[in-house]
Amino acid sequence: MSFIEEFKKFAFKGNVIDLSVGVIMGGAFGKMVTAVVEDLFMPMVHPLLAKSDQHWSSIVIGPGIKIGHFAAAVLNFFVISLVVFILAKLLYGLKESEETANVDTTEKLLREIRDALKK
Repeated sequence: MSFIEEFKKFAFKGNVIDLSVGVIMGGAFGKMVTAVVEDLFMPMVHPLLAKSDQHWSSIVIGPGIKIGHFAAAVLNFFVISLVVFILAKLLYGLKESEETANVDTTEKLLREIRDALKK
């Protein structure tokens, strides 16, 4: 098998294409989440943390020790984690509601019988 044939076989497998789409969608999703955090949440947080005209994330406690920048990065991480968690819960909730809507009547009856027997 030639190098080109091997590459075609590798590149056009379903898993590689799915992974490529996932990476592209993940990058776009990451930009969206970053925009939500930086443009919606952080402007609400900045006035609570800033005591003067100086932006709190620019606080430096020593030569090159940017404690404000580190604190901003930690806060961004937690806010991004919270947003992703909420979105994941919403998406899984939609998926579960679709799955329960697609359950046929026989399976529903069997579940009811099982639940009645448990009681």
